Amino acid sequence: MQIQTHILTDLPVFDIGDTLEKAILFFKGTVFSHIAITENGSFLGTLGENDLENSNGHKKIEDYRYNLEAFFVRKDSNWLDVLETFARNEANLLAVLDDNAKVIGYYDLNEIVRAFIDTPFFTEPGDIVVVAKGTKDYSFSEIAQIIESNNARIIGAFITDMRNDVVQITLKISTSSLNEVLQTFRRYNYNILLGSKDDQFLEDLKQRSDYLDKYLNV
Repeated sequence: MQIQTHILTDLPVFDIGDTLEKAILFFKGTVFSHIAITENGSFLGTLGENDLENSNGHKKIEDYRYNLEAFFVRKDSNWLDVLETFARNEANLLAVLDDNAKVIGYYDLNEIVRAFIDTPFFTEPGDIVVVAKGTKDYSFSEIAQIIESNNARIIGAFITDMRNDVVQITLKISTSSLNEVLQTFRRYNYNILLGSKDDQFLEDLKQRSDYLDKYLNV
């Protein structure tokens, strides 16, 4: 997915010398949570709408310098890094910087989530398998070998949980022999948490997954 095509360049970037009123008016006219603040043309930080509650609009953003947060993404960040940054900072607007710390635009959370759901992981037909194994014992090369040795093809894979030294990996595969794939995973000491057709799983993922639900409801 070419996430860079979703960079928005028509939203304002604010200078540390701007008045708070200018920022307050922006937030009142949008549903966005954060704005980028620059100083001498370079990124300084992000200012959140929640930081401006009961603020004096006649003051300068400079007066809130120490309220600025330092999160952002680079123009070459991949979509998983972007989603993680959104989630970690409970934001729905994210500044994108070039290699010289210049703000080149923003990512809008809703746009990124829609693009994510339009990826082959969700749209291509296939089977969903969720496996778990010790964090020190699994490898993606081994997982690929297990799947491909059963004449199956990997459509997508990502880590959906990691706790208590156990990693949970969600896979989407194209295969006509799902049972053989599952049996091979068991022989390699993977715990099978889910092995079913994608329709049921994707509906469940979209409705109940804490991972996506956090993004969709920021």
